[in-house]
Amino acid sequence: MKIEEIVDRMEEASLEAEPNTEQAATPVQDVSQPTKPELPPGMASHRKQTFDEIMADLNKSPLFMTDMEENDDIAALQALNYEGTPLENGTDFKMRGNECFKVRGYVDAREFYTKGIQILSLEERKRARGEVTRNPEGVEDSAEEIAAQREVLEALYVNRAACHLELDNYRSCWTDCAAALRLNPRNLKACYRSARALLAVGRVEEADDVCARGLSLDPDNRGLKEVAGRIVKRAGELDAKNKRDAERRALLKRRETLLRAALKARGIPTRTTAQPPEMGDTKLELVPDPDDPRSSLAFPTVLLYPEHLESDFIKAFNETQTLEDHLSYVFPLPWDKEGVYTAAGVTCYVETMGGGVLKMGKRVPLLKVLGTGKVEVVDEVVRIFVLPNDKADAWVNKFKQQKAVEMGKGGGS
Repeated sequence: MKIEEIVDRMEEASLEAEPNTEQAATPVQDVSQPTKPELPPGMASHRKQTFDEIMADLNKSPLFMTDMEENDDIAALQALNYEGTPLENGTDFKMRGNECFKVRGYVDAREFYTKGIQILSLEERKRARGEVTRNPEGVEDSAEEIAAQREVLEALYVNRAACHLELDNYRSCWTDCAAALRLNPRNLKACYRSARALLAVGRVEEADDVCARGLSLDPDNRGLKEVAGRIVKRAGELDAKNKRDAERRALLKRRETLLRAALKARGIPTRTTAQPPEMGDTKLELVPDPDDPRSSLAFPTVLLYPEHLESDFIKAFNETQTLEDHLSYVFPLPWDKEGVYTAAGVTCYVETMGGGVLKMGKRVPLLKVLGTGKVEVVDEVVRIFVLPNDKADAWVNKFKQQKAVEMGKGGGS
């Protein structure tokens, strides 16, 4: 047999064959290992039930409680005038969709199935409103006709779900399966396909639920058992991931606690604004080991040159380091054509919480400055103003005046 014929038969089987011990709901890999995969946890809650019990239980499923959609936009349908009965037209569209599906024309197949669904679901809606449905000759639909319509509608839903599954339209897949299961809670293909779709987007509990329902009807179903094994594996992976995430959050929280304790022990005030600057992976931290309270603090620091509206950024200014340690490599500045900015030629200041400034010695460790309790570290960044010696006093006076005005306005508001 040619490979093309094998593919065609597999595609056809995925649509028409009911899944059982000999044949899966859709083309799936043959699981020939004698060891059965562990069944989902939901399986334990299912026993042999009557049809009504299954339907009542099914309506409690998350698949129906949260995702079942109703499409009331059928006004355009009423204007359509197909020849033949709704059953004949629905069946015709199903067959045409099947032909497209065989050659992997999933989009076209989906459209044909949709047309069939529109026709037959309209009949269902009429009956739900208490109307009597009739054929084009005006003859009332018999019970057998209605049952046949529902059987075709059920097949159309699960077939369209197969298209959605192939096209990765997972939500549409499981809503179509839910519609099919409302018509027939024992439809194993709907259980199988919705379980696959839910699993594909990580909705493991819902996939487990619908897969377990299918297995409660047919415990030996090969396709559902294969999905059940994947659910167990995925659940384990998610549990491991959740555990790693929880451990990571706990580690970050512990590091944050250690950091705040270190700042408090050193008497360094801090504040966070509503819009802190974006600094990537640069942050205030304990180094070299953020998990060791004996580590020292390293602060992101900005050197501001107000006379020239320029700045430099230091990613990690250790509390034990001095300004001289950093100015030695920051200077000379590329824009300082006159060579004014040198270690000996500048005076540096930090702003105090009272609106003044504190002169910062170039050989004084950063901790001695911040540990005075007068300097607030805002958004984890230390800001140091760097002025040429001959312009420092004038800048300080101007800065204090501006701050006095700002604080005066703030106090009067």
